[in-house]
Amino acid sequence: MASSKVSVGSKAPEFKLFNTQKQEISLTDLTSKSNVVILFFPLAFTGTCTQELCSARDDIAKYSKLKATIVAISVDSLFTLEKFKEEQKLPFDLLSDFNKDTARAYDSLYEEFPAFNMKGVTKRSAFVVDQQGVIRHIEILADASKIPDFQKVSQALEEINKSK
Repeated sequence: MASSKVSVGSKAPEFKLFNTQKQEISLTDLTSKSNVVILFFPLAFTGTCTQELCSARDDIAKYSKLKATIVAISVDSLFTLEKFKEEQKLPFDLLSDFNKDTARAYDSLYEEFPAFNMKGVTKRSAFVVDQQGVIRHIEILADASKIPDFQKVSQALEEINKSK
């Protein structure tokens, strides 16, 4: 997948990634059923990532009311993500972008991650994609210690639902 600049109003890059049950999940599969919140996160089992995904977990009823499905994507292996999902009781799919193609397509990859001289770690970011596959909200954080503004994610979903 070539990296193109993603922007609000543009078509979201398609992806096919495996979840922790080893099922392939595509963006098209997701948008055929609901709006989608895509959360990219750097690494499982780290403090800020745990805080971010547990926040989404704790608000899952709100996202359900807003007719949205959450998926969270990182470069961790399926096996790491499976353990993380189980420990944190996350009620949404964690998808492994081990090959980093999806993160690149969404401009959400640190070529050089500031911590521990790691290369190719997912940037913390949030995207809202409507059922037509159009990006309606983007937040790509430069600082991995911050979490996305979930209020803006909710507002973008409310706008989509109003326009139907």
